[in-house]
Amino acid sequence: MPEFKYIAFHKPYGVISQFSKEQPDHVTLANFLKDIGKDIYPVGRLDKDSEGLLILTNDKTLTEYLLNPKNRHPRTYWAQLDGDITEYALQQLQSGVKIRPRKKDYTTLPCQARKISAPGIPDRDPPIRYRKEIPTSWIEITLVEGKYRQVRKMCAAVGFPVLRLVRVSIGKLRVDDMPPGDYRLILRKEVV
Repeated sequence: MPEFKYIAFHKPYGVISQFSKEQPDHVTLANFLKDIGKDIYPVGRLDKDSEGLLILTNDKTLTEYLLNPKNRHPRTYWAQLDGDITEYALQQLQSGVKIRPRKKDYTTLPCQARKISAPGIPDRDPPIRYRKEIPTSWIEITLVEGKYRQVRKMCAAVGFPVLRLVRVSIGKLRVDDMPPGDYRLILRKEVV
């Protein structure tokens, strides 16, 4: 029986969710996760511009479970938005909005979305652009599906583009006080 490993990693901004470089200047998981063993891969992805929790494992059963949309496991994100989000826009997000992941129309499943105070997380490097005339706001959004750049597309569809996106939890597992670039071994039961 193989020995399964489970790793929680706080992916920083600008890091690609893979181990190999596609361009010479790419920063990848290999820059942070050294000596973790063979055949350990990320479960899903966070795009280069997103931050937060990424799970890595060699347990293909867990990977299949987490990636199968039928299982509807929750993922929670904090998103800093361009503009002060309205109650109407939050209701639209909660009900489902039409987006175009991979150039096909899709209506998102209902989700949880609420406005929050700016979370106490470290500033991003490089910082978010600042415009004195246009406020920003933060939301917490929990999805049970994971289409390509879904949170960004959903927020843009309701008129509030995402400036910063941080995944704070997958299932029961939270990134909490783990600093960007840090990782730790976890147990399977922490995720499902």
